[in-house]
Amino acid sequence: MSSCTSMKLAVPEAFKQQATMHHVNGARGNKMSFANFKTSKIKRGVHVIYPNWGRGHGFFLENLVLHRMGIEKSETVENEKTRFRYSLSDGNNQVNIYANEMQVTVKHEYNTTNYIGIFSSFEKLQQYNYVFSAVIRSDSAQDSRDWELVMTNLYDRQAQRDNNPFTFISREDKGLATNGQDTIFVKPLSIRKTETTNGKPGKLPFKVMSGYELSTSGGVIGIIDMIDRNVWFYNELDNTEKLHLTAIATALFARKVHDVKW
Repeated sequence: MSSCTSMKLAVPEAFKQQATMHHVNGARGNKMSFANFKTSKIKRGVHVIYPNWGRGHGFFLENLVLHRMGIEKSETVENEKTRFRYSLSDGNNQVNIYANEMQVTVKHEYNTTNYIGIFSSFEKLQQYNYVFSAVIRSDSAQDSRDWELVMTNLYDRQAQRDNNPFTFISREDKGLATNGQDTIFVKPLSIRKTETTNGKPGKLPFKVMSGYELSTSGGVIGIIDMIDRNVWFYNELDNTEKLHLTAIATALFARKVHDVKW
């Protein structure tokens, strides 16, 4: 797909005229930098992925019926978690970021007992819980309030009464960052329109996660482009505000569990 199309995050023209774009060197790596901002080496904890069998015994009566049709039902639960920490400096001030990621996926699996082939099994998503949290701690006495960033993506088939057996996990998490007094809202951005190599517009059959919009009650103050690994800052932000937005952006780029693969 990438050989024939060019996918770009559409930044509103009105915001472009009042903002400045910076390319993030080393984005999604272990050290990032752009403009006058630099991170230390990102120290990562153990990235753990471990599957568990679910409540298979809970389907005993149901399986008595399904076995007559040559089908067996079971439940699998996959847990994934990791953590990381690093410092970020603008040359004058420094903040320290401590982050945790957790993801739990619950699926029901149906297997045929008398047929083996490409269509012998089917998975049905039941629950998906993703939580990312990061504490942004300042070293400056003038800015003693800690910021906390929280991003979530939650799905529960039963609670949402979803009857679609082919429901898949959307990667569009959302959240906010707050210091108890001020709040920055983090909204996911997706694209569907594309551009081919010869410049003609195209359209994907589905939305693709492309970035995040950062805003306050006063409007948009920043955009994080996950595709081209750029950060846009509203020009009227002061140095402290830019430092906090950079901490949010680098923390989102540094994640490993929620990896958009750009």
